[in-house]
Amino acid sequence: MRVWAVANQKGGVGKTTTAVTLGGWLARRGQRVLLVDLDPHGSLTSYFGFDPESNPRSGYVLFKRAAEHKPLAPRDQIEHTAVEGLDLLCASTAMATLDRQLGNTEGMGLVIARTLQGLDEDYDYALIDCPPMLGVLMVNALAACEHLIIPVQTEFLALKGLERMLRTLQMVQRSRNFSLEYTIVPTLFDKRTRASLETLRTLRERYPEQLWNGVIPVDTRFREASLAGVPLSIMRPGARGAQHYRQLLEYLLHEEPAPAAINS
Repeated sequence: MRVWAVANQKGGVGKTTTAVTLGGWLARRGQRVLLVDLDPHGSLTSYFGFDPESNPRSGYVLFKRAAEHKPLAPRDQIEHTAVEGLDLLCASTAMATLDRQLGNTEGMGLVIARTLQGLDEDYDYALIDCPPMLGVLMVNALAACEHLIIPVQTEFLALKGLERMLRTLQMVQRSRNFSLEYTIVPTLFDKRTRASLETLRTLRERYPEQLWNGVIPVDTRFREASLAGVPLSIMRPGARGAQHYRQLLEYLLHEEPAPAAINS
C-alpha cells in the first residue's frame, strides 16, 4: 500500500478536495483506496455523508483502544462510500481532545501507521487528510506516509501556512530521524487576479524543486461535487478542476516507482 498525506498548517487551502479528487481518480483506475480523515473538523467524513459528531466507527476509537492496550481490528472501523473502490476511516470531533487525553502515552505517534500496516493487503493506496495544526494527529500522518502533498492556496497569507508546515516537517524529521519527500501543489488559482499570479511566481522562485509545475484552478464544480457527496473525478471527470487533478496524479505516480508507466 502506498500512503500519501495531504497537509498544510492553514485551513481552506483545498486539503479535503485534494484527497477526495485524487482518491476518486485512483478508484476510477481500479485501485482500492482508503481515505483517512484525521481532521477533527471532519470535512472529509461529512463529504461522504457520515456525521463526525456521532458516527460510532472512527479513528478516535483506534487511538483510545491503543492507549488502553486493547487494539481493535482496523477493518471494523472502516466505512464504505457510494463510490466503488473508495472506503473511509472517519474522523470524530472527539479527536480534538486526543492531545490532552493521551499526554505522553508511549506509542501514540504510530497508531495510524500500525493501522495501515494491518490493512496493507486490503488497499493499494491510503490518502490521509490532516488537521491544520501540529499535534498527535499530524505526527501520526507524517509517520505513516511515504509522500506528503502540501496544497497551497495562491494568495499571500497561504505562504505563511506553507512555511509553518515545512518547519513542522523539518522538526518531525529531525526528531524521528527520517526523510520524507513532499510536493507543493498550488490551489484555488485564478489567473485573472494579481494575487494568484504573484503568489505562483513566489512559489516557483522559493521552491523550484518541490513545486508541482501545474495548478489547481478555481472551479465551482468542486462545490457541486461536494453537495452530491461524490468526488468530482467520478461525477464529472471532464471538468476542468478534475482534469488538473488527473495531471497531478500522473505527476505523483511518475515521482514514485510504479509497476507500469502512466503517460501524462
